[in-house]
Amino acid sequence: MRIGCPKEIKPQEFRVGLTPDAAAEAVAHGHTVLIETGAGAGAGFTDDDYITAGAEIAPDAATVFERADMIVKVKEPQPVECAMLRAGQILFTYLHLAPDPVQTKALLASGATCIAYETVTDARGGLPLLAPMSEVAGRLAPQVGAWTLQKANGGRGVLMGGVPGVAPARVLVIGGGVVGTHAARIAAGMGADVTVLDRSLPRLRQLDDQFGGVFKTGYASKAATMELAREADMIVGAVLIPGAAAPKLISRDQLKELKPGAVLVDVAIDQGGCFETSRATTHQNPIYEVDGVMHYCVANMPGAVARSSTLALGNATMPFVLALANKGWQDACRADPHLLNGLNVHAGQLTYAAVGAALGLNTVPAESVL
Repeated sequence: MRIGCPKEIKPQEFRVGLTPDAAAEAVAHGHTVLIETGAGAGAGFTDDDYITAGAEIAPDAATVFERADMIVKVKEPQPVECAMLRAGQILFTYLHLAPDPVQTKALLASGATCIAYETVTDARGGLPLLAPMSEVAGRLAPQVGAWTLQKANGGRGVLMGGVPGVAPARVLVIGGGVVGTHAARIAAGMGADVTVLDRSLPRLRQLDDQFGGVFKTGYASKAATMELAREADMIVGAVLIPGAAAPKLISRDQLKELKPGAVLVDVAIDQGGCFETSRATTHQNPIYEVDGVMHYCVANMPGAVARSSTLALGNATMPFVLALANKGWQDACRADPHLLNGLNVHAGQLTYAAVGAALGLNTVPAESVL
């Protein structure tokens, strides 16, 4: 198979879909790897690194899309990239279609087979290709939130860990999954007073057993959420419904109940955001204010630490890239129902029910297109 990896063109996106190690693995399995020149530069990989791995260097994205049987990326394809996709071609990347009708319609029109990292599952019910970036984003959330809390950036001017005689910041993490757990660990490590809310009692017990004393836990009822939100200096939104639009946890009307200068870090912004006032921002202009509350809603947070993120993502995606290349997408999905769960679009048909429900579009079962 001819595997192509273009340079990411979303603003301030420095990750790359294939590492040199992944390229070398694919070449060792008999495949051809085509990398757009400069694609790895933001993550610290040179064209020579890929050449040493056995890959070919393409002069531009158009060449990659024209020659490749499978396109491997990081972020969802931008409109110019969607226009280069073709029927019979495989796209393997993050898609986040539920809040994005424009991209969804473009992918349906392309005729391509589109497999989304974020809906591939594993035997434990986890999301193995979302998890590494969720770990990165979770660990970044308190870091960027602490920066936003600084008075010069519009925040309350509260130090995360406080100082002797002065209380630390109060941090509320809504969602006890991968993002929330890592956010809570880092925030607590910075000395903050941290509470994690979740609706799963088994998960709360697990967190309490594992981290008891490091941070507090609570059940995420509406009343408890708002009670803690009113006292919080920082709120991290870490709620995920796989493939679907994120639920809105705090409404516009409720913002006036929060402390002036409080910070909302919306890690669910790729799925539409979990605060009603959230809108996607970039690393160049990451924050904005609504009713005195600061919002940090960067849609590709892990791109800020591009090398670490690329290596972590590459470790997770490599086995799936090889399976798709070695077997073809149909046989690979027949052999692995967890990979089949990643299939969102095929030949003009939507194959992921949660996306169809979010966008009001008809879907077909993924099994029916095999």
